[in-house]
Amino acid sequence: MNAIYGLERNKGLDLILHTPGGNIAATESIVNYLHKMFGDNIRVIIPQLAMSAGTMIACASKEIIMGKESSIGPIDPQFGGVSTYAVIEEFNKALDEIKKDPRTIPIWQMIIAKYHPTFIGECEKAMAWASSMVNQWLINVMFKNETDAAEKAAKIVNELSDHEKNKNHSRHIDSIEAQKAGLKISPLENGHKEDEFQDYTLTIHHAYMHTFSNSMAHKIIENHEGKAIIHSSQQNIPVQVPLNVIPAMPINPIQEN
Repeated sequence: MNAIYGLERNKGLDLILHTPGGNIAATESIVNYLHKMFGDNIRVIIPQLAMSAGTMIACASKEIIMGKESSIGPIDPQFGGVSTYAVIEEFNKALDEIKKDPRTIPIWQMIIAKYHPTFIGECEKAMAWASSMVNQWLINVMFKNETDAAEKAAKIVNELSDHEKNKNHSRHIDSIEAQKAGLKISPLENGHKEDEFQDYTLTIHHAYMHTFSNSMAHKIIENHEGKAIIHSSQQNIPVQVPLNVIPAMPINPIQEN
């Protein structure tokens, strides 16, 4: 809200996104707010990576701009760094093996006993939640008014959430593979006047990377007018910032994606 306040909404939004991911509920709130402010006139620009929940945000735009080194990632939700798809996969494997050979019960009992009550159900709900959100955003924004929007969205969601294919939540999916999955991808390197767009985008990106490397900042949300929210790792150390920069307390997500 701080970054968007005062912007001309009718011009749309170019969102330069660099993130390893985050909380599903926060992602839903961010996207819903951006859609209320800018409708479907949103482009997401990924100079390096937008993983997990960052990929979900990218899927809520009309177009994703990626460079040759840019990556998105799988959208399978995580609980404490553990993939919900992997948990369900393991649980189903346990059921199958126990049915085939009851002597495996003691082995699987030790593994399944580590799950807290309702954990399997929570994993299933998180999977359905993430898939449903991305599916609707793709239909309503990226493939708006297209007759086969539902089919395209379903294919993309299946590709991005296929744990068996992706193997690991941290897998990097480049622009070529993202385009093959069905996403509307435009290249960062060309197609823009004298490549100025690429130069400006990478300059901004590198400026933030230097800031993260040489300060205690670990999250920055800022607009082109310099209004920013900065999360730092040690809030008790004084930092000289412009008056329009508002330090914020870190958020500790319970459910990550």
